Amino acid sequence: HKERFKRLNEPDVSYHGVVYTEALGAAAYIARARVVPLRNMGAALSPFNAWATLQGIETLPLRMDRICENAQKIAETLQNHPKVEWVRYAGLPDHPDHALVQRQMGGKASGILSFSLKTAPGEDARAAGARFLDALQLFLRLVNIGDAKSLATHPASTTHRQLNPEELAKAGVTEGMVRLSIGIEHIDDLLEDLNRALQAV
Repeated sequence: HKERFKRLNEPDVSYHGVVYTEALGAAAYIARARVVPLRNMGAALSPFNAWATLQGIETLPLRMDRICENAQKIAETLQNHPKVEWVRYAGLPDHPDHALVQRQMGGKASGILSFSLKTAPGEDARAAGARFLDALQLFLRLVNIGDAKSLATHPASTTHRQLNPEELAKAGVTEGMVRLSIGIEHIDDLLEDLNRALQAV
């Protein structure tokens, strides 16, 4: 299929007429992908950024062990909390993917879970979610996931606030739903922060 991949199979005038497939064989694509952007955009990590990336990669298993352990304890605690309607976490036995987590992930589900605040009939669940978020002190109010710090978001009043009730339902977001990305802090501190915030609902 040479005619479909001309940049690999015809002379590259910017690299002294090299034909990548002739010069590099099976490594033609990866070599061009590396050298051309490197030259054109300087797409190379600085030494410090390379070191920081390696530190993150090398310590990831340690962080994930702590994150999964914390998330499991938080999910179990929230599941039994009187102000929580439901919890979605694959580490819990009632989750549809629980058996898959046991089989493929050694029982370590992840660091992400969601739950819904229990509200009285007629109570504004969206406002309750916002109050919960405002009451958190240790959990950071951020929408990203997978940090070493614990993060929380209330989608109905933040990322999904522009959606009407039907659109929220299609997206799987309820008015009282909170999403947590669990970090590596001490579990006692995390549970204390969640309990304090739940009292504000």
